Amino acid sequence: MFEWISLLSSWAIPVMITFIPLYAFTRKVPVYESFVEGAKDGFGTAVAIIPPLVGMLVAISVFRASGALDFLMGFIAPALQGLGVPPEVLPLGLLRPLTGTGSLAYTTDLIRVHGPDSLIGMIASTIQGSTDTTLYVLTVYFGAVGVRNGRYALKVGLFSDIVGFVAAIAICLMVFG
Repeated sequence: MFEWISLLSSWAIPVMITFIPLYAFTRKVPVYESFVEGAKDGFGTAVAIIPPLVGMLVAISVFRASGALDFLMGFIAPALQGLGVPPEVLPLGLLRPLTGTGSLAYTTDLIRVHGPDSLIGMIASTIQGSTDTTLYVLTVYFGAVGVRNGRYALKVGLFSDIVGFVAAIAICLMVFG
């Protein structure tokens, strides 16, 4: 079974890359012209998301450099520690909605320090997989398409991140703790 899945995964992308242009050609679609037109649209989208992306990155840098992240962690950590939650995973819960790269770097550091099979490593990995970069998604994607009122999406996204964070901790404590 594993060999079959491995074979399928190694051939999936080359087959798709070959099949799609051939299928389009048989349907008399101008393949190269369509590709170039899509690339032009993609370039415009990339240029359009630069200002919201820069704004979000500056806001994250200010949040971390101002000490607000450390203050917030110091305020919340004792309560979570009383519940048996390792305080080392708290920054990940705060960083994950803000930045994917920053949270991945933090998760990598936790795994390097505590080990991948430690409770902290397992909780961090589960949090990384069960939450999303909500503010990044809203800033970049909503900014790219011109959505101006994303407050409901923000509420739902942050609520989902909180549920994912709590569920990841609870399940890891039940299974591995």
